[in-house]
Amino acid sequence: MQHGQYTKKVLDYFKNPKHAGDVKNASGVGQVGNPVCGDMMKISIAVKDDRISDIRFKTFGCVAAIGSTEALCRIAKGKKLADAKKITSKDIAKELGGLPGIKMHCSVLGADGLKKAIDDYEKKQRGKKTRK
Repeated sequence: MQHGQYTKKVLDYFKNPKHAGDVKNASGVGQVGNPVCGDMMKISIAVKDDRISDIRFKTFGCVAAIGSTEALCRIAKGKKLADAKKITSKDIAKELGGLPGIKMHCSVLGADGLKKAIDDYEKKQRGKKTRK
């Protein structure tokens, strides 16, 4: 790996994230953090026809944390919820062309944040059904 153990893709996603920000009127939001390293991630999703139609992130963290969250967004956008739930830290690291071992926890956080956002969306949907 080049550049202090980061691939060119990690650095590109860090410098030029296309999914930074919040989804307006988000269908679901997931927040995760790692108190040890200080990384914090907020993932917001829009769901249409059981697919992730939009996904955005706000990440406070290192190069690997921001790059991992951008990679997650690129993988998840357009996926059915059932498939998006199956995205793992290995999928994120693979999209990035690898991560240094000491930074793998960043990709785990991203996958966990997406699962929390989907859970939030599903809870809201169940709430709507019980209110009818």
